Amino acid sequence: VQFVESGGGRVEPGGSLRLACVASGFPFNMYQMTWYRQITGNEREMVATISRAGAKYADSVKGRFTISRDNVKSELYLEMKNLKPEDSAVYYCNRVQGALGPWGQGAQVTVSS
Repeated sequence: VQFVESGGGRVEPGGSLRLACVASGFPFNMYQMTWYRQITGNEREMVATISRAGAKYADSVKGRFTISRDNVKSELYLEMKNLKPEDSAVYYCNRVQGALGPWGQGAQVTVSS
């Protein structure tokens, strides 16, 4: 099982970024997938999750972030708009809690003017 995240970077407040994650080593289409983020010194937190039933978001990102997936390519995406400084973190993709695989290197997102 492997996850490779990409698309991070530095943007100004109000900017946008699109993260991508390539998953391998398991039947991607059979798993609920999740984006997590971690600020240095804090615990990893769920940002958005997607399953056959739909998508759910942390309250802090509702209306600004959109999670999507391509089951043919085994890829997970996170479209982030109207970014705020408090969104600065390392973003990781993984399976849902309870079925976690090894963590990838993550994608650093920095929101700063």
